Amino acid sequence: MIINWKRLSNIVRYTVAYAAITHCTFEYIGDFVLCKGPSMEPTLFTDNVLVTERLTKHWRGYKPGDIIIAVSPTNSKQCVCKRVVAVSGQEVRIAQPRSVANKTKPAMIKSYVPRGHIWIEGDNKDNSCDSRDYGPIPVGLIRSRVVYRVWPLADACGEL
Repeated sequence: MIINWKRLSNIVRYTVAYAAITHCTFEYIGDFVLCKGPSMEPTLFTDNVLVTERLTKHWRGYKPGDIIIAVSPTNSKQCVCKRVVAVSGQEVRIAQPRSVANKTKPAMIKSYVPRGHIWIEGDNKDNSCDSRDYGPIPVGLIRSRVVYRVWPLADACGEL
C-alpha cells in the first residue's frame, strides 16, 4: 500500500485548523446549553436548548434582566441558569422567612451587591436555589449570557 504523504499532511492540517476554530468559537464566543431543572420556569423549561454568548463581559457587562449561565457557587462541577437581578453597587431587598408563630408579612432586609459581584435569582422563586440562599456571586463565575432559545422550535428565537 502506498501512502500519499502530501494528501495525509493536508488532511491532518485541515483537521487541526478546524478543531482549533471550533474550540475557540465555543470557548471565547458562544456555546449551546441544555437547560435542566425547574428554577427558571415559566421562562425556560427542562430540555430547552439555548444559544449563549461570552462577549458581553468584554463589551457592556451584565445588566439586570440578563439570563446567565454561571458555575454554581455550591458545586463547581455544575452550572446554573439564572436571571441577573442586581449588579455591583445596586440595592437588593431580601425577604426573611416568616416565623411559624408570627404569620405576619416577612421582614425585608436591604443590602447592596458588593463590587465585582452580581445578585442572581431563578424566575421560579419557590423552586430555586440562588443568591437568596448563597448571597451575591463573583462575576468571575459567569460563563455566558443566554441570547436565544433554539429548542423547542415553537419557542425558538423568542424573547427571553
